[in-house]
Amino acid sequence: MLTATATAAARAWLDSALAEAEAHAPGWEEHFVTAGRHCGRAHADEARTRLLRAATADAATLTRLYRHGAAAERRAVLLALPALVTGPEAVPLVEDALRTHDTSLIAAAVGPYAATHLTPHAWRHALLKCLFTEVPVTAVAGLAERAAGDDELARMLADHAAERAAAGRDVPADLTRVLALTAPTEES
Repeated sequence: MLTATATAAARAWLDSALAEAEAHAPGWEEHFVTAGRHCGRAHADEARTRLLRAATADAATLTRLYRHGAAAERRAVLLALPALVTGPEAVPLVEDALRTHDTSLIAAAVGPYAATHLTPHAWRHALLKCLFTEVPVTAVAGLAERAAGDDELARMLADHAAERAAAGRDVPADLTRVLALTAPTEES
């Protein structure tokens, strides 16, 4: 946690920035952008997501910050979605991140918000994107629940495994693990 391991200067800066975000002061979004400089790269995600929560940023604000942000700011927006957006209005941000090849964005995109709001088709493709880009499937929120009994996902994974084998490439262990999760459950 940032407050325990950051420098005194970083903690003081964050306390001030959080107060401005809560008050919706005009400069709070600039603090969101500069959080990495003040709190350090290791604490930037936490500082940014805390600022977004303190400001109770709405979907329009999150979209603007995402669209105009660098990868680190985009990642923080994605990480904050579950706490700030209850409906599907931020799904386009998740879909945009999944079109990138930035593994940190992909990992953030497949978090709890995606588990709740992506359609089955989009979620399956997000999972395949993780496999293609070697993002560990442990990043995929709700994996076991969504994969259970999913025959279409099982077909897609089997096809992907066959393509890799035909090309003389290894089948990732994560693919085999997820394929096992698609087996029908007793409730299916």
